[in-house]
Amino acid sequence: MAGSPERSPAERRPPSELVARNVGVGCVTAIAGLFSGGMVGVLISKIVASITHAPKCTGLPTCDWYKYAAVGMLVGVITLPLLTFMRLRRGDAGTTNSERG
Repeated sequence: MAGSPERSPAERRPPSELVARNVGVGCVTAIAGLFSGGMVGVLISKIVASITHAPKCTGLPTCDWYKYAAVGMLVGVITLPLLTFMRLRRGDAGTTNSERG
């Protein structure tokens, strides 16, 4: 139609497709955030242990690594999906420039 503005690709998608995309992306990023956050937490525990000269446990990164890993997992499982959804929403809200080559 001549008078109506062109709709963005996100507006042309049916809502069920957006829900399916968000569920899929959320699940994948939550799992990735869980593991990556846990690894970062263990890295932080190693740094803290070396700074504080904590006692060493044989075969383990640090004696209390599981506390840092649990906090890192919690932070990762929340922040990675949140950041991903914020980025997806920004991409959905923008209009596509069909003149780009």
